[in-house]
Amino acid sequence: MKYPKLLILLITIITAYVLFQAHFFQEFAKLLNSHGYISIFLAGFLFAYGFTAPFAVGFFVSLAPNVNVFLAAPLAGIGAVLSDLFIFQFIRTSFQDEFAKLKLTRLFQKIRSLFDDHLSDRIKKYALWTFAGFLIASPLPDEFGVSLVSGFTSINKKSFAAISYGLNTAGIFVILTVSG
Repeated sequence: MKYPKLLILLITIITAYVLFQAHFFQEFAKLLNSHGYISIFLAGFLFAYGFTAPFAVGFFVSLAPNVNVFLAAPLAGIGAVLSDLFIFQFIRTSFQDEFAKLKLTRLFQKIRSLFDDHLSDRIKKYALWTFAGFLIASPLPDEFGVSLVSGFTSINKKSFAAISYGLNTAGIFVILTVSG
């Protein structure tokens, strides 16, 4: 098998869709609580991880008509930022040596020189944050966006948490609003 992780991701998306069509998320939320806010928080926690994001979106879409989006989005944002902080800390403590090695590779040096020749430091910083921010706010895997931020910037954990919370809450708010 050449791309096992992509196959697993595709299977999780299909599984989430099937469960959504079978009203699994609504029934599960009813078991946890009548208004869905505990489920919304748990879905926020799942929203940050690539393989569980489809299930989180299924919860959001299923529960959107039953919750107040102005309460649900911030609550789910808390769950998502907790996941992102876990990823952030893991990347910072476990991958720093590999990021340092990666910065020394020929490919990275070529890409860096290409950017250095054509873009100012300010534009490069904005491009990195825009791309990472899009990944964090969307149902796409936060792992990559968080890795970019934690590996290639010197942001502290509190600032990252605030940015992550804002981005995740905004992304979840859009999903809940469109679905409700």
